[in-house]
Amino acid sequence: MRILVVEDNTELGQSLTELLRQQGFVADLVESGDAADQWLRQTRYDLLLLDLNLPGLSGKALLRRLRERGSDLPVIVLTASDSMDQKVLCLEIGADDYLVKPVDMRELLARMQAIARRQHPGRENHLRCGNLLLDLRTRQFSVQEAELALPPRERGVLEALMLAHGSAVSKPRLLDAIYGMDEEASEDALELYVHRLRKKLEASDATIMTLRGVGYLLKQKLPPPG
Repeated sequence: MRILVVEDNTELGQSLTELLRQQGFVADLVESGDAADQWLRQTRYDLLLLDLNLPGLSGKALLRRLRERGSDLPVIVLTASDSMDQKVLCLEIGADDYLVKPVDMRELLARMQAIARRQHPGRENHLRCGNLLLDLRTRQFSVQEAELALPPRERGVLEALMLAHGSAVSKPRLLDAIYGMDEEASEDALELYVHRLRKKLEASDATIMTLRGVGYLLKQKLPPPG
């Protein structure tokens, strides 16, 4: 999961971004609404954590602009204001949630998990591909109840494929899922991660297919004939 943090308090923004990275997320930090708008136009994110009082384009203006473009990107507003009128306004113009700073990291993660569940109705806290299971609460994988331990980038690739629900995922989209804005993305490294994942999934019912010119697809293996 790739997250854009928009926070003009440098110390707070860096602290939050680092905490998210420690949880295994790819997190980028920008300090103005204009910079956020630019990144949102050119990069695919899975979640926006948005401060309201920003230099230049305000958080509310950015949120309006995002929804006017037809984006359904989940947005959690993080602000120092506990005004009920402002909270209602933000929810009316398209925020998915609203938290007052200082934010407890456990509560933020729980709100993020709740948004992930709403994006996948009927699946509760788990996604499956055969006997491969993704727990949306912990972001951990398992095969037949045995934990599948994965390094962060391999986990990010497999998570993006699992969340695609049987649809192909392009290489650029996978690169966006595992590399931040200050990192150099590498297609060669991506191919290596996929190669390693295939080996680790050999004992499972799931497999990663390469679709030439399209990307990769996670699907359940066909049963042997006869």
